[in-house]
Amino acid sequence: MNYKDIIEKVYNETKEISNEGKIATYIPELANVDPTMFGVHMTNLKGEGFGIGDNLVKFSIQSIAKVLSLTLAYKIMGEKIWKRVDVEPSGTKFDSLLLLEIFNGIPRNPFVNSGAIVICDILVSHLGNAKEEFLDFVRDVSNLPNLTYSDKIADSEKAHGYRNVALCNFIKSLGNIENDPTEVLDFYFDMCSLEMNCQQLSYTFTYLANGGLKISDGSKIITKPQSKRINALMLTCGFYDESGEFAFKVGLPGKSGVGGGIVAVCPHSYTIAVWSPLLNPNGNSFKGMKFLEEFTTHSDFTIF
Repeated sequence: MNYKDIIEKVYNETKEISNEGKIATYIPELANVDPTMFGVHMTNLKGEGFGIGDNLVKFSIQSIAKVLSLTLAYKIMGEKIWKRVDVEPSGTKFDSLLLLEIFNGIPRNPFVNSGAIVICDILVSHLGNAKEEFLDFVRDVSNLPNLTYSDKIADSEKAHGYRNVALCNFIKSLGNIENDPTEVLDFYFDMCSLEMNCQQLSYTFTYLANGGLKISDGSKIITKPQSKRINALMLTCGFYDESGEFAFKVGLPGKSGVGGGIVAVCPHSYTIAVWSPLLNPNGNSFKGMKFLEEFTTHSDFTIF
């Protein structure tokens, strides 16, 4: 079977299973999404793609954007970035404050909320206008010149993001936020509000399957070693407290978001994006996780 047949077969089987997930209601705007949505799109390094279901419907990528902000910050700072944020799985909830005091304000990794907030602080420090320059960067990587932040989603998060406000202020008190927390959080909430569909998301992440290079023209986004390290972080930390299980069952680097999206990368081969809004208890898409487990189990499209 080729990948189209496998995607079709696994999609249809996964679509029929009972969805035990729940919508992310702590961001009110996300609660308005149709819970029956389910889309998949795969892109190979030739730029060829195959999609099925609701793969052309846009959704809020949420924490998946943390990979893109890390990419830009890593591109700017190089290895010095790891003095500000660690590379270890957290073993705690994505918005936990517990380990910050133990590790003197150094977040465990860039994909928990505290780590992504520190990455935003780094970008605010190094860019003249972090919101605009980050958006320009993502537009270039994704080949989406009209991509914009979602004011509705960002405003919804800003009105209810008390936990993230606490995280940013706590890290500031420990000396690992350089800028005004209000400015850093404003950027963070906008960053998480980006919307893409599965086709766009799978294409956007092809640079991580291609050694840091754009597949369209071969231009360098980041170096090959940087691409390797970001993939390693996605494998070990991309799914919060379910990262080990994802590596065990799926066997790919990836990143999830509470909007129900998941993007996974198979270096030298392809990227695949899945979207289903209902989340399991760990905050990852219930059907998205099931689909990717079956997809890699019944194919050789895995890193192991």
